[in-house]
Amino acid sequence: MKLSTTYKDIFSLSGPIMLGSAVQQIIVLTDGVFLYHKSEADFGAIGFVSVFYLMIAAIGYNFSKGGQIMIARRAGENNPTKVGEVFQAMLFFEFFLAIILFLIMQYGGYYIFSIFANSDVIFYKSLEYLEFRSYGVFFSYVGLSFIALYTGIARTKFILIDSLFLALSNVFLNYGFIFGNFGLPELGIQGAGIASTISEGFAFMLFLIYIMFDKKIRKFKLFSIPKIIDFDAIRTQIKISSPVVVQAVVGFGSWFAFFGIIENLGERPLAITNLVRMVYLTLSIPTWGFASGANTMISNYIALGKKEQVVPLLWKISKICLTWTCIMLLPVLLFPKMILYPLFGKQDMSLIIEAQPIFYVMGVILILFSVSAVFFNGLAATGATAFGLIIQTISVVLYLIYVYFVIEVLQGGLGWAWASEIFYWLIIFVVSYWFLKTKRWHDLKV
Repeated sequence: MKLSTTYKDIFSLSGPIMLGSAVQQIIVLTDGVFLYHKSEADFGAIGFVSVFYLMIAAIGYNFSKGGQIMIARRAGENNPTKVGEVFQAMLFFEFFLAIILFLIMQYGGYYIFSIFANSDVIFYKSLEYLEFRSYGVFFSYVGLSFIALYTGIARTKFILIDSLFLALSNVFLNYGFIFGNFGLPELGIQGAGIASTISEGFAFMLFLIYIMFDKKIRKFKLFSIPKIIDFDAIRTQIKISSPVVVQAVVGFGSWFAFFGIIENLGERPLAITNLVRMVYLTLSIPTWGFASGANTMISNYIALGKKEQVVPLLWKISKICLTWTCIMLLPVLLFPKMILYPLFGKQDMSLIIEAQPIFYVMGVILILFSVSAVFFNGLAATGATAFGLIIQTISVVLYLIYVYFVIEVLQGGLGWAWASEIFYWLIIFVVSYWFLKTKRWHDLKV
């Protein structure tokens, strides 16, 4: 497998991944939009609990990143047998991991949310959502193995189709279960959890059917019965992925703590923060796609011995990622009421009006994020995930100290709290770029 690095080919690879790698964000956005029109309490609660579920989803996603890096490297070496072995090991591990996380959500959710939620309304509504949403972890984690495979071999078009199918299914089912349409019960935030899980199940089945009929994939012998589970491949995947997974837990955990601090200010600031976060997640979709595409392209280039071209390639990916981010960002900054009204419009536009100053801070964050995330994922593709963990842990500690000091000590506003993301991504970029320029990663093995 050889990849071209023209802007057209970078977008061709990364475009479909934009949706595939942002499936959970799309689900959260859909749930949030419908619950916004249900009640402000439901909207505030979904913002709180969805950050927790995104952290759960990120664990599976980032473990699959290790498999994706390994698949891309083996594909670059033209070794289809090893591609299949890595996929089988990843599939086994993701399913086992899903069982563990499901049990944690089912039996530990009450105790986790009792620590962070001060409002009884937010607490019990969060548990209502999680009760049924937790079943989706099985479809999500196994489905991530499929996405990692097709991303690793640079065949991403069906990821786009499957993601669109999931999004449309979730819209239809949310409209039914949240408001009681189509003869379905009116369940509010609990209905959102049911709708999202069923949608993931539908999308998983569609992807499975596609794989079964995909003749080009048969050379990998994906579903042949292995004589023995390849624990060496699993260990390698864990070695590569574990630091990235911890990074995700640390990153989303810091967001969960951030929402916990904001929740102390009351349900209104929490609802405003949730609105900004949903816009932020939507506008960050291009970055997720290009950053994931960078994983595949950098792994492939290293396999071909083109290590000197890694940093120039990352700059090229960053430029196109920044361009797409700005194309999506500018209309929101210039015309927030016009853009957001179709999704969040009511007679009372006060939530959008109060959130508007924070959108400008969000714009600076997204610009930094679009470049920093590409370089950070490029660093992960080299195999230097342990160093990446060190970078992110230090950044998160400084981030949380800043947020606590601004909110709890200085009694600053939401704008100052959100500004912490600017410093966070600035640190990530500077250290990632420095490490890649040092060439210390040239001898790392994957």
